[in-house]
Amino acid sequence: MSRIQALRGTRDILPDEVSYWQQIETVARDIFSKAAYREIRTPIFEQTDLFERSIGEATDVVGKEMYTFKDRGDRSLTLRPENTAGVVRAFIEHHLQAQGTPQRLWYLGPMFRYERPQKGRQRQFHQLGVEVLGSADPRADAEVIAIASDLLQTLGLTDLRFAVNSIGNLDDRNQYREALVTYLTPYKPELDADSQDRLTRNPLRILDSKEARTQEILCDAPNLLQYLSPESKTRFDRVQQLLSDLGIAHTIDPRLVRGLDYYTHTVFEIQSDALGAQATVCAGGRYDGLVQELGGEATAAVGWASGLERLTLLLQTLQPLLPSALDFYLISKGDRAEAQSLQLAQQLRHLGFAVELDVSGSAFGKQFKRADRSGAIACLVVGETEADNQTAQLKWLKSGEQEAIAQTDLSDQAERLRQQIAAHRA
Repeated sequence: MSRIQALRGTRDILPDEVSYWQQIETVARDIFSKAAYREIRTPIFEQTDLFERSIGEATDVVGKEMYTFKDRGDRSLTLRPENTAGVVRAFIEHHLQAQGTPQRLWYLGPMFRYERPQKGRQRQFHQLGVEVLGSADPRADAEVIAIASDLLQTLGLTDLRFAVNSIGNLDDRNQYREALVTYLTPYKPELDADSQDRLTRNPLRILDSKEARTQEILCDAPNLLQYLSPESKTRFDRVQQLLSDLGIAHTIDPRLVRGLDYYTHTVFEIQSDALGAQATVCAGGRYDGLVQELGGEATAAVGWASGLERLTLLLQTLQPLLPSALDFYLISKGDRAEAQSLQLAQQLRHLGFAVELDVSGSAFGKQFKRADRSGAIACLVVGETEADNQTAQLKWLKSGEQEAIAQTDLSDQAERLRQQIAAHRA
């Protein structure tokens, strides 16, 4: 019988790798809570119309990449390709603005896009993101970028590039779109196939093309920043000054437009060369018209998302497999000893220790080998003699030092054991 394997574009996150994911999540939760961001959890599938209206029907995400299906009620549903639309839908549906604005929210979870799988990009992928709904203040733009910077720096990531741009308001963008189409139309036969298609559907996305000839043509294309209104330019200048005041070095990339229709004004990306072609580790921007587009009141908003697969790849290049947090590995042999070892393991766990209980029933020698591989600081051994005496042999695995301890005295000895474990771990 043939084996069933994971689908292309999906992957199992095995226990050794999960430790990196948990590190990212722990750091993120700490940083977000200190900045008064609250977690929100939305469904992984929504009505298809939500994404068509928010992301834009002319985008590659809606046109080519969404996992869309009919349910038994003949409703068109889509696995979420991103989560800003879902957060905005929840913001409107549950009247979160009535609780006061701005609403600072963050999320974490799986997203789905039908793309060609490659390093750092899967069809089921995971994103960590923040959204600030209800503030048009440029300080909100700078704050979300600063929080992204804090997250990446706390994780130990260096050599990052911050690229920012402004795509202005809707009028600014429409004027630029017209100028860009006028410039590119004579070159249409020389553009790559995707760019030829985008010329009529979503011309700003041509700026993202990686094709060499298309990039050559774009060298003399109109500059988006030249089409900003005075108000949009003043706003963008203010965002840049705020970032500089925070010590966040950045460059202006006039070709940075992002791929979704809902963006306005500030857009940004944080990139790393360590990921090769998939250089972006965090990206986002402002989307002041989206809440109203989805049926809510006019509400300014800004946010970003970061792919956990890419963050994990970066962490793995910076640090080896994270050390085990295991305190004790518990070995036993014999019926009474094995019963006592289970009680002992639970008692130690209740005292706050991390304990792995060997339940193999194999010989002491094999159990000791597993203890050495476990990464535990110490090993507790209960044999027939220890079972009779209600004791356990405590062996420090690095030094080999050994002593007998009474099972009934664990509560009294807990602090001493904690200090010794810390010393051995150091």
